[in-house]
Amino acid sequence: MNYWLMKSEPDVFSIDHLAALPGKKSSWEGVRNYQARNFMKQMQIGDQAFFYHSSADVIGIAGIVRITGLAEPDLFALDKKSDYHDPKATKDKNPWVSVTVTLVRKFKKVITLAELRETKGLEKMLVLQRGMRLSVHPVTEKEFKIVSEMAK
Repeated sequence: MNYWLMKSEPDVFSIDHLAALPGKKSSWEGVRNYQARNFMKQMQIGDQAFFYHSSADVIGIAGIVRITGLAEPDLFALDKKSDYHDPKATKDKNPWVSVTVTLVRKFKKVITLAELRETKGLEKMLVLQRGMRLSVHPVTEKEFKIVSEMAK
């Protein structure tokens, strides 16, 4: 199993939005960075990811999701009315993908970026590195365990 961190702006799509959906699952679309897209292509059914709230009053990890659908074309790239439209994408050549995520659990409180920075064992966690802006990236098993314990 692999572990990931997936960022979303909660005013666009939050863990509460996910929790309110039928089956508590949704496609994770709108990723428009090639490296983040490549990470999504590596995801396997059963992988787990932290649901990270970015650009919010409280920035941090809000819960855990499981990958329940492999990478497939992100059709929002083709939709001219979508915020995620890419004019270069075509039906035959769409570089963007989405995966399906299902809520595993919402944390009682967001584990803040400041708390992550202060926690021993997370010093190398990518989300804490200066200049790291990728919306999807890997997390080590050790980091995943430490943060999961923090949420208990």
